Amino acid sequence: MRHENQQLRNENRPRTYLACGISRRYRSIAAALLAVLLLTGVATAQFSGPALDQNSPVNVKMIPTTDPAILYPVDREIVLGPGDLLTVRLYGLSDYSPTSRISLDGSVQLPLIGGVPLDGLTLHQAQDLIAKRLTDAKMYLNPQVSIQLMESPNEIVTVTGELHGVFPVTGGKKRLFDVLAAAGGLPATASHTVVIHRSGVPEPVIVDLGTNPVMSEHANVPVFPRDTIVVSRVGVVYLLGAFKNQGAIPIQQNAPLTLMQVAAVGGGAGYEGRFEDLRIIRTTGTERTITTVDIKKVIRGKAADPVLQADDIVFLPTNTMKAAIKGGGISTILGIASVLLYSFGR
Repeated sequence: MRHENQQLRNENRPRTYLACGISRRYRSIAAALLAVLLLTGVATAQFSGPALDQNSPVNVKMIPTTDPAILYPVDREIVLGPGDLLTVRLYGLSDYSPTSRISLDGSVQLPLIGGVPLDGLTLHQAQDLIAKRLTDAKMYLNPQVSIQLMESPNEIVTVTGELHGVFPVTGGKKRLFDVLAAAGGLPATASHTVVIHRSGVPEPVIVDLGTNPVMSEHANVPVFPRDTIVVSRVGVVYLLGAFKNQGAIPIQQNAPLTLMQVAAVGGGAGYEGRFEDLRIIRTTGTERTITTVDIKKVIRGKAADPVLQADDIVFLPTNTMKAAIKGGGISTILGIASVLLYSFGR
């Protein structure tokens, strides 16, 4: 009878209590497994890779454009667009000189002929179209139309990436260095390979600015209104572990970056580091490889100084005992010495 009553009480117990008990049990099991993994040294960091398809390109090398016709094109005519303020005049006639702005739908409203679509047309094309509309409407016979661009929000160049800004282009074009200088100049993190996206050109224009000032004139290509200049970030090497300073170190533009140079920028390897177990983690496509290097041998000249690549991770693991000694200072050393003397004295 007592057993039946206990069973009834268990059945009538709220399910929330049972769920909490199960949840606590699972948490206890998970904590125990985590502790076992940490104590046995089995738990190692696993890289799952970028969230990309295996066929997705990663860090694709950009090939600079070499075609002079693309790098140094002939002067491009001004292309009209929404927001442009125009004044239309007829040669020899002063009674027709309307000023109107191109609307968002790309058309401009003009007296006698109504709406005229001008978006994407050059000044010459727009003049011919307006003259044809006036002739078709039988308002004028063979009119000579001239258009003056009074104001334009489209005569700009956009700079993005490591530099940001929108800059006006007067006279139909500017030089690349003028725009970069107006944006504040290239910072240390900026790549010397610049990409220009140009309206009407199917492929981006890739310009290598180089590092030789004598040859810089070849890279000072013209830029035109509506161009978008992308200044990408230079490749960096990530320094982690038992170094004095950790972080991202930009790769030099004019010389290879080696392990010793990175270690020097990082303030040198700390006493607590496992010098024989330094790891260079490199991403190739969507796969990662780990190369183990003995940094002491590199310092002594007994091993080659590895040349690093963009996005390499240099990781120097920490020796637990050395870290404890370094963290505790002289008191920790004296304590360890006392324990050892006591142990050997018994």
